[in-house]
Amino acid sequence: MATPNTGTQAIDRAAALVASVVRADEPLSFGELQDESGLPKSTTSRLLTALERTELIERNDAGSYVAGPLFWLYATRHDPWEELTRLARPTLEKVGADTGETVHLSVARGDRVVQVAQVDSTYLLGSRDWTQVDVPEHSSALGKVLLAHGVLAVPEGGLEQLTPHTIVDREALRRELAQVVRRGWASTVDELEIGLSGVAAPVRGVEGDVVAALGISGPSQRLEARRDDVGRLLTERAEQLSALLRRRTKREGAA
Repeated sequence: MATPNTGTQAIDRAAALVASVVRADEPLSFGELQDESGLPKSTTSRLLTALERTELIERNDAGSYVAGPLFWLYATRHDPWEELTRLARPTLEKVGADTGETVHLSVARGDRVVQVAQVDSTYLLGSRDWTQVDVPEHSSALGKVLLAHGVLAVPEGGLEQLTPHTIVDREALRRELAQVVRRGWASTVDELEIGLSGVAAPVRGVEGDVVAALGISGPSQRLEARRDDVGRLLTERAEQLSALLRRRTKREGAA
């Protein structure tokens, strides 16, 4: 009688555990994984320990299992924005709860600012859905963050003036971007459209370089008196998100 290939069997069992974790909509507990796999408790424990050691899975703060850093590393190299938006979602929701305004996460794709995630305002009078809207970078707080930190270059030629308040003078824009770096956050007031203001702060990757901008937008009248407070709040939340990205990547070259 042929001897069972125990090595292959162990690999199959481990792969099935990884697949269960990755496919699950929510983190899975040890008991849930044991029940789903049908393995003995000792075998499940041994395999999960090995999978954690090789960074294929990890445990969250509650002790449940989620996909490990190797999946994050792969995602950052091949489809970074999908994983970035997943990790950033709790931060966006916190900012939304703190401010009540529409919250945005933007990145640079080529020479454009692209909104990759949004949490809607809790106010009846809120901002629109900007995720599919092409916004000139010099007229938005999110774009100013990416311009100020060199993620995007100021476009050649004349700058589009969308309202009388849009900064189109290059020297004035240069001074504005320098202030963004010094202050730590960017703002716009009636520059994209009359009555709309925005505030944004930089999100940094593992090397300390800016990889995204976290911001809010809302009616200028509602934001006028609290713009500085919102700027400081966004800076704090963006720094927390940056720390999360650094912890998750763990390797040079990710994010």
